[in-house]
Amino acid sequence: MNRLRFAARLWYYFRIGYSTYLTFLLGAANTLIVVWYLAIREAPEIESIFGHFVPFAIVTTLVGIPLSSAIGWLHLKRSPAYSSEIDISVEANPYYYKLPPGYNKEVLMPLYLELLVQLRRLAEAQRLVTEEEKPRIEDLQRKIQLLINGGSVGTRRTKP
Repeated sequence: MNRLRFAARLWYYFRIGYSTYLTFLLGAANTLIVVWYLAIREAPEIESIFGHFVPFAIVTTLVGIPLSSAIGWLHLKRSPAYSSEIDISVEANPYYYKLPPGYNKEVLMPLYLELLVQLRRLAEAQRLVTEEEKPRIEDLQRKIQLLINGGSVGTRRTKP
């Protein structure tokens, strides 16, 4: 299982490095070269503005970076596409239904459980808990304990 997990991690790192960095740089260079040789060089009036490939690449980069940043900002802040991407990520992430390892599982959730147990004891001693509230508290205790034990709660949403 460790070898499989290690291989899966390497595969993930490869995909991130390749798709985010390597193909981005190659794609940007490819686009500049293709546009220059297939479009600009065939339009003499535009080629006369730039003269050579390097000034064209510099101007395109200086315009393209802010333009791409603005489009990225619009995508994140104004587009329904980003919220849909987050919905899909939430639906697929198992840690929305179980505890992630670390302090959440080892410290926070046991603390919450202990606080709930002690508050319940205090409230019952003072007769502040109604019969309708007891099943809710017990269900909450059961769910917290289930999470601490490595189980999951809730059901994953599935959207078309």
